[in-house]
Amino acid sequence: MSLSIIIPCHNEEKVIANTLDNIDSHLKNVKYEIVLINDFSSDGTYNKFIELSKIRKNIIYKNNIHRGLGGSIITGINASNLEYICIFMADMSDSVEDLKKYYSLIQLKKLDAVFGSRFIKGSRIINYPKTKLIFNRIFNYIVKVLFLSDYNDFTNAFKIYKKDTLLKLFPIVSENFNVFLELPLKIISRGYLYEIVSISWTNRKNGLSKFNIKELTSKYIFTLIYCFLEKILLKKR
Repeated sequence: MSLSIIIPCHNEEKVIANTLDNIDSHLKNVKYEIVLINDFSSDGTYNKFIELSKIRKNIIYKNNIHRGLGGSIITGINASNLEYICIFMADMSDSVEDLKKYYSLIQLKKLDAVFGSRFIKGSRIINYPKTKLIFNRIFNYIVKVLFLSDYNDFTNAFKIYKKDTLLKLFPIVSENFNVFLELPLKIISRGYLYEIVSISWTNRKNGLSKFNIKELTSKYIFTLIYCFLEKILLKKR
């Protein structure tokens, strides 16, 4: 069993080395590769990839072709070589201990995906921006009702998938953060096996968040409508 960790990066030159050190220190007994995707950075992110690849044998690095997180994730999936894929953010907001929990669970129960939730018993959140939190909870509640789902954190990026299952979700149409909504909705609508677990999340301490609520609202609505229509069409078959 083996794990590809996709890390999309836009202007993450200052943090990516620490992120990789953090992963390395926790995944001592796991065969894994790091897939670094440079999403049109204007700093030295790509040069940092080259530097890190010289001292780490398990790094793959690519430039994104289509600007945005959607393009980064597609590029990362296509570049990965191993059986399971986890999407991990460069800012270390996600917990590597939770990643280990994901990896153990998806293998043990032969699942197609494991979804982390920051909003169930056992989860922990540190310094979540209030405006973003309000938007998150309202939107996720709407999605939960529309899809009659027991999940409540669709927009969370940090999830793990079986690669073969991810490839069956193509084409991926979302261009930005909304890709993290599209993937779990397709998993749920198409009847793949998944499980939900509590996770920890910490707001980034260094660098700037790339999330812009006003800019992304229409993209999330587009993805929600697209996946809801797909759900209806699947029921008619």
